[in-house]
Amino acid sequence: MVIQDLPPEQPAVVAAAPPEWDLTVGVINATVQLDQSIDGGQRKVGTGFLISAPRPDGTPRVLLVTARHVLDVMPGREARIGWRTAEADGVWKFTPETLTIRDTAGEPVWTSHPERDVAVMQISAPPAFAQAAIPSGWLADAGAFDRWRMGPGDELMALGYPHGLSANRAGFPILRLGRISSWPLTPIRHFPTFLLDFVVAQGNSGGPVFWTPAARRVPGALAPDHPFIAGVLVQEVQSGGQGIDLGVVVHADYVRETIALLDQSGD
Repeated sequence: MVIQDLPPEQPAVVAAAPPEWDLTVGVINATVQLDQSIDGGQRKVGTGFLISAPRPDGTPRVLLVTARHVLDVMPGREARIGWRTAEADGVWKFTPETLTIRDTAGEPVWTSHPERDVAVMQISAPPAFAQAAIPSGWLADAGAFDRWRMGPGDELMALGYPHGLSANRAGFPILRLGRISSWPLTPIRHFPTFLLDFVVAQGNSGGPVFWTPAARRVPGALAPDHPFIAGVLVQEVQSGGQGIDLGVVVHADYVRETIALLDQSGD
């Protein structure tokens, strides 16, 4: 009888889940500054984020999502979009480029939601940003909050450029954390917006409000099966002309609806 030595049994290789901060960084990488110089040396500043939303025929497409009023208050035909470029030595540089937001007749080239402060437009993004664009499946749908039992006290994160400031000279957005501070949250046809408790400033408008495992849930709550964009920040709550550290967030399903309108237009 021949006894054959068998190789030792190899442990199964299981793909490790990405660390929580890595998922958050993924949304950071998809978020950009929008700005336009106006009279008097001032500038209008807002925030946008990129979504990978293929056309109905499957053709790849990158969309810029922001609050409609961010683009409305920029009167010129061209704005700037704040790309960031990584150098070989690890240094990041702020490399903004021109973004056409109106045609030669002065008409918007973006698509607006008819009722909500949401706008989307197709853009040509550098390869690194096209790759960083958030999958459209990460946009929460109308039933997401009920399905994942999101409620008051749950944490969400928000990215933006308060007062035109960035996290560093490379132009990365500033991350803030807040808690859902209103109820009810659904059905969204009756409650199209919700409140988030965090410090809001001009320049934050249009930024993504999102969840990753780095944000805490109420004890015992279900964990969503993937990170998701909960909505778009559209307004700072004020009383007597003063901000009271509350932001108004439009549910992300209205971004989905706006993308559908873009598809219907054939753009």
